[in-house]
Amino acid sequence: MITALLFGSFLVLMAIGVPVAIALGLSGTLAIVLSNLDTQWFGLMAVPQSFYAGLAKYPLLAIPMFVLVGSIFDRSGVAARLVNFAVAVVGRGPGMLPLVTIAVAMFLGGISGSGPACAAAVGAVMIGAMKRAGYPAPYAATIVGAGAATDILIPPSIAFIVYSVLVPQASVPALFAAGLVPGALVGIALIVPAVWLARAHNMGAAERDLPRPPFWRSLYEAIWGLSAPVIILGGMRMGYFTPTEAAVVAVFYGLFVGMAVHRTIRFRDLFVILREAAELSAVIMLVVSLAGIFAWALSTLSVIDPITRTIVGLGIGEYGVMALIIILLTIVGMFLDGISIFLIFVPLLMPIANAYGWDPVWFGVLLTVMVALGQFTPPLAVNLMVSCRIALVPIESTFRWVTWLLVSVFAVLLLLITFPELALWLPRYLGF
Repeated sequence: MITALLFGSFLVLMAIGVPVAIALGLSGTLAIVLSNLDTQWFGLMAVPQSFYAGLAKYPLLAIPMFVLVGSIFDRSGVAARLVNFAVAVVGRGPGMLPLVTIAVAMFLGGISGSGPACAAAVGAVMIGAMKRAGYPAPYAATIVGAGAATDILIPPSIAFIVYSVLVPQASVPALFAAGLVPGALVGIALIVPAVWLARAHNMGAAERDLPRPPFWRSLYEAIWGLSAPVIILGGMRMGYFTPTEAAVVAVFYGLFVGMAVHRTIRFRDLFVILREAAELSAVIMLVVSLAGIFAWALSTLSVIDPITRTIVGLGIGEYGVMALIIILLTIVGMFLDGISIFLIFVPLLMPIANAYGWDPVWFGVLLTVMVALGQFTPPLAVNLMVSCRIALVPIESTFRWVTWLLVSVFAVLLLLITFPELALWLPRYLGF
């Protein structure tokens, strides 16, 4: 009864348009109160305690910092300089600008870790350039939205930080290392159909007439942006700082580049940057804290164990269960952001993963790939919403192009399921 109430109230609240954070908190509170009718006030004390416990975790300190890093690099002009350097490397021609767009989005994933922030930064530079080169606006929006989805995989990733809080067996450094190869594979899987579609439909004919930037000059201008992931990830690997400290280092590095090197950020811009980062961080942390109430209700009211026994007892085997998880998260990913998905489903799915002996780091990477699929799966894909707003096109206009990209990323997901070492060999080699 309590289980039905917990999930039923959450679904009803979501259906009537209540924000996901509030829906999680209210449904969890309702279940806690009704399960403690004899000691109602004692039961209510679990609500503020769970709210605080959801936030009082050291790794979560990195989230506001990486959000701030994304805002800083968005305004620092790094994206435009990386684009010029990438064009200087690969040259001009049909399909080259889409390739550059995805490559730059992947690289920015090593700085900010936020898909929508990357879609905004890359889209502001590349959508106009692609339209001028003869690419249709819906196609340009699709490429930007899909390319930005790699940011959730390529470290530093906010989703990996949240997952590590929920699954202590998977450390942040191990998850960051495990995401590198799958993130690169997803990027390659996006590039192949993007270039093929451009050439098959004769898009970008005007691209040949655009000048190719000089290599050495573009390299000189992009070197500060190219150094950022080396400093962030290299510093963690060498043991100079933790992921949380790395986020703080990245903030000061980004401010130095934006204010002293490129001089695209002025002191009066800092208020706007800090406000944007604070607003987004507050939203994320509110979801995390209110999801703590929901998670406490799940674990304390004995909801998870019966669900786990039911799923494992279906007799469909581990690959059948994996197929169910993929279908579930792909559908949910169309409507919820990645952090909300992790907070709701990881407590439910980890007992299933443990029952089959799945590696928690590998499982975290798989879940993140599924979330990345959701970030550019219509009708409510967060990355596509951002890129379509920049391109001034409706999200429905991207359906024609996005299907090919979804299929290619799904193929990478199947590869990771078949060959877990694609995700696990690097953290093992690095000693995480």
